[in-house]
Amino acid sequence: MRQIKLYLCILLGSLVSLQAQQPKKLNSSEIYEAIQKLNVLGSVLYVAAHPDDENTRLISYMSNQVKARTAYLSLTRGDGGQNLIGPEIRELLGVIRTQELLAARRIDGGEQRFTRANDFGYSKHPDETLSIWNKDLVLADVVWAIRNFKPDVIINRFDHRTPGRTHGHHTSSAMLSLEAFDLANDNSKYPSQLQYTDIWQPKRIFFNTSWWFYGSQEKFEEADKSNMLNFDIGVYYPSKGLSNNEVAALASSQHLCQGFGRLSQRGTQQEYIEFLKGEPLDGNNSVFAGIDTSWNRIEGGNAIGSILKKVEENFNFKNPAFHLPQLLQAYRLLQNVKNDHWKTIKTKELLTIIEACAGLYLEASANTPHAAPNSTVSLTIEALNRSSADINLISYKLSTLKTDISKQIDMSENQKFNFNEGITIPKNSHYTTPYWLNKKSTLGMYHVDNPEWIGKPETPRAVSVDFNLNIEGTPITITKPVVYRYSKPDKGELYRPFEIIPEVTASISDKVFIFDNDHQKDIEVTVKSGRDAVEGYVQLAYPNDWNVYPEKQKIEIVNKGDIQKVIFSVYPPKGQSEGLITPMVNINGTYYTDELIEIDYSHIPHQTVLMPSVSKVVRLDIDKRGNNIGYIEGAGDVVPESLRQIGYNVTIIKPEQISTDNLVNFDAIVVGIRAYNILDELKFKQNFLLDYVKEGGNLIVQYNTSRGIKTENIAPYDLQLSRDRVTDEGAEVTILQPNHPLLNYPNKITSQDFEGWVQERGLYFPNQWSEEFTSLLAMNDKGETSKEGSLLVAKYGKGNYIYTGLSFFREFPAGVSGAYRLFANLLSAGKDDTNTLKN
Repeated sequence: MRQIKLYLCILLGSLVSLQAQQPKKLNSSEIYEAIQKLNVLGSVLYVAAHPDDENTRLISYMSNQVKARTAYLSLTRGDGGQNLIGPEIRELLGVIRTQELLAARRIDGGEQRFTRANDFGYSKHPDETLSIWNKDLVLADVVWAIRNFKPDVIINRFDHRTPGRTHGHHTSSAMLSLEAFDLANDNSKYPSQLQYTDIWQPKRIFFNTSWWFYGSQEKFEEADKSNMLNFDIGVYYPSKGLSNNEVAALASSQHLCQGFGRLSQRGTQQEYIEFLKGEPLDGNNSVFAGIDTSWNRIEGGNAIGSILKKVEENFNFKNPAFHLPQLLQAYRLLQNVKNDHWKTIKTKELLTIIEACAGLYLEASANTPHAAPNSTVSLTIEALNRSSADINLISYKLSTLKTDISKQIDMSENQKFNFNEGITIPKNSHYTTPYWLNKKSTLGMYHVDNPEWIGKPETPRAVSVDFNLNIEGTPITITKPVVYRYSKPDKGELYRPFEIIPEVTASISDKVFIFDNDHQKDIEVTVKSGRDAVEGYVQLAYPNDWNVYPEKQKIEIVNKGDIQKVIFSVYPPKGQSEGLITPMVNINGTYYTDELIEIDYSHIPHQTVLMPSVSKVVRLDIDKRGNNIGYIEGAGDVVPESLRQIGYNVTIIKPEQISTDNLVNFDAIVVGIRAYNILDELKFKQNFLLDYVKEGGNLIVQYNTSRGIKTENIAPYDLQLSRDRVTDEGAEVTILQPNHPLLNYPNKITSQDFEGWVQERGLYFPNQWSEEFTSLLAMNDKGETSKEGSLLVAKYGKGNYIYTGLSFFREFPAGVSGAYRLFANLLSAGKDDTNTLKN
């Protein structure tokens, strides 16, 4: 089964990797579909909380069947979840999930929007959610999205009437959407937005309900559906050779970091939406009831619609260029339309269609994937007309220049033109890192300085080229962002976005350094050049009670992209202490403190991210027993690296390596987060792990989700996982067994060890267990009953089995000292003077 799933993921990756890298080139069927969509002036905004919340079936249906302009507003970027494909968490995970959403929208035909809300992790109630988010700012962003996108219809993924029954972010998204529905048309609300957009009143708002919200299929079948609309979202698209559900499955499967790769579905399937507010439907089964979605909805649109409808009805699949005269006529008329909103949208759509019909290939490729401000870049500009249309390249204009570069070239059919240009990146160019990460965020919100960027999925490209053309007598300008095009022998032609980066960046080898005594540690700083000939020096900013030698070191890098590594000796204080260290690179009096992080997965475009280069140093009062730790990796945690920080020798054990002989010499075996959810082999290897415990070993199993466990006997005794969790990282922790060895040896664990935790206490705690287990801790969120399943221990034979839902995988990267001390005790289980743990 695992091989089948792996094959599916590879297949899906191969289907979209090309699309994720290369600019889109429309074939005849896609041009025809674009013309169909061009002739619909209706829009739908789908609203939910996270990447993967969106119903891709309904988004695809609205975009591909109804042909409406459809967008998904995800209030967050999914920063608070887990990553099944790599080590990135928090902000970097948000970058990946943003790109996975964009990959999904490229498949299902939708657009993507966001707010500034930070996904701080699981929330049990919207009251908690809206107290951590800045409710007014997130509401303002939802209003901003409505005013800019101007949807005729809003569809909420979640029910605003059920607080506390699902994730607090989910319910909050519906509550804020419903409130924004009324506010978006009020010019007294968020008036500063009206400098850039206009008020807007959507026609109606719906809730995308299903049997799941009713508890069962039977209850939903019995429910009153008189206030609902339903659609057959299983429709088949001959032009695609796919059903709507197959398109939706491909889109949903882009959420690979969440393990959403899935099999496609076919056949009839009903989707339901419940009317909430707005103009009544009066028995009509269309979301657009009473809304003219033809060109007639705008003044001057009738003539345009008449032309484009004929193009659609008589489309020439063999030679789309045949329609250029009509398309150009419609384009000219469109430029006189007074409705700026639809004029902007339809001009963009029409230009894409004209470009495709003419077989135009226009590209500006840099000779490097990135450059620093005030540096020079070589561009290769390619222009090609692959039709018999009369097209002239009048000029092109680089965004870095004030004047056009005249060409006056007759672009004969299939005659390629290449030009070389050198450009200097302006000194004031913004870096093309994700804009929402430019400033330090709060727990609940990202900070965005430019109000016009709020909600955009990506940072606008800093460098582009305007191609000024004359097509059949009509002046046309087509803008292309500068890209980096290259090839690899094993992958062929590839594309990357062209990025603007600082002239120098610096990174430290680890994000957390744990000092378990007062001895020095050598810390490596890597300085990377963003341009040629970089000279300066680097020093560390560090806490007052720590010391660093030397004070600074010279940096001299000849070539762009090269690195120089320097070593600083860091001396901790005698007593427990913690703080932050930051490399500061001084180049001609300017200090640079960011690191450059590159994210490279085949299903999304290459990402270049700038983040403050900060590492935590912790002088930790910690003792430990045992040295050799075996680690069975789960879903992308960094626990092995963290354990090495405090002096353990950690060996990664592959599932196929689990055997009696391979386990016997380890002082403890640790199973990574969600390993029993994702590793099919553990079904067959669990007996070896339990035998290891029985013969005197120490097995620590970290959290797994309650669904999809690969083996029935995750523990040697009965242990039932649940969805119990404590999301308040500051929730009081009660020590139930103060004299238990795990809480006393070799480190005395007290309430102080639970201070400074991040995001949550833990998740998916067991809620039932046999009498052989001893519960050590109790905790709960406000207003809830005590949860005692976060840390359970049982003797089994000569050894010790420990199950923990505590979020060590989040605490270790944050350098939480108490989490290290407690985990050291877990690893030391059975190594006290009596060599046993008493229940």
